[in-house]
Amino acid sequence: MIGLRRRAAPVADDRVVHLVAGRCLDYPTAELVAEVPAMRRALAERGPSPATTPLAEVLDHLGSGPLADVQRTYVDTFDLSRKHALYLSYWTDGDTRRRGEVLGRFKTAYRSSGAVVDTHGELPDYLPMVLEFAARVDADAGRTILQDYRASLELLRIALQERQSPYAGAVVAVCATLPGDSPADRAAVMEMVGMTGPHPSESVGLEPYDPRLLPLQPIPSASTSGAPS
Repeated sequence: MIGLRRRAAPVADDRVVHLVAGRCLDYPTAELVAEVPAMRRALAERGPSPATTPLAEVLDHLGSGPLADVQRTYVDTFDLSRKHALYLSYWTDGDTRRRGEVLGRFKTAYRSSGAVVDTHGELPDYLPMVLEFAARVDADAGRTILQDYRASLELLRIALQERQSPYAGAVVAVCATLPGDSPADRAAVMEMVGMTGPHPSESVGLEPYDPRLLPLQPIPSASTSGAPS
């Protein structure tokens, strides 16, 4: 999904957690399920922690049954309900005109870090894409994005936990890599970021996940050609 020029890792290296969480939150394919043992080994090297333990539970789900059943659970959770949106700016900006500008900031962050992005039809605030960026391209810039959208992550976490979704652990793990404890409820999330009032809902005539809002094109670059995707 993302080509890259690697940067030095920060002192607190959560790249493995971010990469595994991003993979777990993407649509489950046969290729993804085949990677589950490798992801288990990578987490085992980190040892038990508030971030790695919840991810082990998600990996258990991915390997728990027929692929068609796993895929059906994913679609029911993320594709058929906006209550579990994986698009970070949807939680803060909703279906409003200003969301296009916000999405542009994600694109700028990727390009500023030397990333060549093929969104495969997704918007640039798609959480698995952000997590891959943090894990494989620019850990500091990725962590900044995740911290800036901490409220989105916590609201998604709460919604998945209320549903008792097997995917909740992936978001719990990501939140555990950020400073401070997770808020206990939605009111505490809003208080944490100084937000009050209803969720933005202004319609702009496009579905909130429509890739026509901000199509990203791969950037040809000699320095990134041949980089892993």
